[in-house]
Amino acid sequence: MPKKFETLVIHAGQRPDPTTGAIMTPIYQTSTYVQPAVGQHKGYEYSRTGNPTRKALEDCLAALEGCEFGLAFGSGMAATDTVLRLLQSGDHVVSGNDVYGGTFRLFDKEFRKYGIEFDYVDTTDVRQVEAAIRPQTRLVWLETPTNPLLNVSDIRAIAEVVAARPNRPWLAVDNTFATPYLQQPLALGADLVVHSTTKYLGGHSDAVGGAILTNNEELHARLAFKQNAIGAVPGPMDSFLVLRGVKTLPLRMDRHAENALAVANYLSDNLKVERVIYPFHESHPHYATARRQMRNGGGMVSFTLKGGAAAALKVAERTEVFSLAESLGGVESLIEVPAGMTHMSTADSPLAVDAGLVRLSVGVEHIDDLLADLEQALGGV
Repeated sequence: MPKKFETLVIHAGQRPDPTTGAIMTPIYQTSTYVQPAVGQHKGYEYSRTGNPTRKALEDCLAALEGCEFGLAFGSGMAATDTVLRLLQSGDHVVSGNDVYGGTFRLFDKEFRKYGIEFDYVDTTDVRQVEAAIRPQTRLVWLETPTNPLLNVSDIRAIAEVVAARPNRPWLAVDNTFATPYLQQPLALGADLVVHSTTKYLGGHSDAVGGAILTNNEELHARLAFKQNAIGAVPGPMDSFLVLRGVKTLPLRMDRHAENALAVANYLSDNLKVERVIYPFHESHPHYATARRQMRNGGGMVSFTLKGGAAAALKVAERTEVFSLAESLGGVESLIEVPAGMTHMSTADSPLAVDAGLVRLSVGVEHIDDLLADLEQALGGV
């Protein structure tokens, strides 16, 4: 009988230990496995190639994304790097023009020098995506919602455009901000889903990891070969921590979204705030797409202040409950100024971020404390 999402996060891929009956997946802290004879083993040879704790995580994440195949990596960027290694010199990539700074750095500073070409377009406009696809296009790369401007692209519409092209590029979606609880890109026509499991999937700011999910058996085989050959895999402890975090994903994402919407509403009424960006706030330009495609608006809010960059720095440095730090998706609330932190790699490029933009990762604390903290921080500008 098919299981609901809230059941899958607790049970998918996670069976009681056959030796002891332990209900939690053990941390198989081992590098190698004894073989009864040469070339014979019990499914595992060496932990770069496969580890039971990592396998449980991979199976769980595949179930959550509604697909057959999952691969776990040492970071979200390791997962992204592995997808790009499917390409070869002369291939072309269409990417969103509002991607994570680390993604742009990898595309622009690494893969471009190997003869792979990139065009950056506004993927919220399906016509721009369609116009950018060439005969040499092998990959269309989406983030939705994007980091840090929280733009929302219509995955199904873009998937239909991609599928209609004779060269049929792959469509990959970075689903980190939304998580499989809020949207499932494979069900909307994507070929690959990428996650930084460091963020909402882990949810506790204590593990670094990444993942690739797909229903395409050929792509999975190629990616699994690269996963083993390159070796950018998570250790069993990080795999265990992400599995632990995933169990509360629906509970956390609902609370993140509840708090984030309240924060967005508060900021939109504050006279010092110029613009608020939140996918489920009615002022968002892609509100209708977000409502159609996502379960809720997630936990990320961005905003700009009428005082510009100087005011943004003051607010980011005055908060007390919101900690000034990079990353996102943990139970604690974080604040940052992307232009000077997570997105410095886009400076002096067409993807440069407004120096006055503030990004919030709204946690699961009591909303009264979060709003009071923003009130006192804004009071100082």
